[in-house]
Amino acid sequence: MALKRIKKELCDLKRDPPASCSAGPVGDDMFHWQASITGPNDSPYNGGVFFLSVHFPTDYPFKPPKVAFTTKIYHPNINSNGSICLDILRSQWSPALTVSKVLLSICSLLCDPNPDDPLVPEVAHTYKSDRQKYNDTAKEWTRKFAM
Repeated sequence: MALKRIKKELCDLKRDPPASCSAGPVGDDMFHWQASITGPNDSPYNGGVFFLSVHFPTDYPFKPPKVAFTTKIYHPNINSNGSICLDILRSQWSPALTVSKVLLSICSLLCDPNPDDPLVPEVAHTYKSDRQKYNDTAKEWTRKFAM
């Protein structure tokens, strides 16, 4: 069942790709995908291309995929291992969600971080107390690691 759903999502992604996102299997392994997100224009990540790994569990879509950034990024909700603090990847997962919707949610997170539920408290503190410094650091990391 998981494989059938994953194949359907791949077809949907090819037919109607979400803006600024792409994803597909790594080699022949349908349960391991690579995704990319182009940094949103209205964010300090503008111009960067960020890569993510997507691992589907065998009981997908009843359990969420494990999604992590493989490109280093300066963000309060994404740690140095690439883990993402996003409710739909954990407690708010629903089988109605798709990889496409997950990637769009991650794009939104890049524009609107949630400093009140940080994975990296120091970055959240900078975001809240010195937005200019946060934006400059995020832009610098984007230039360094995502271009």
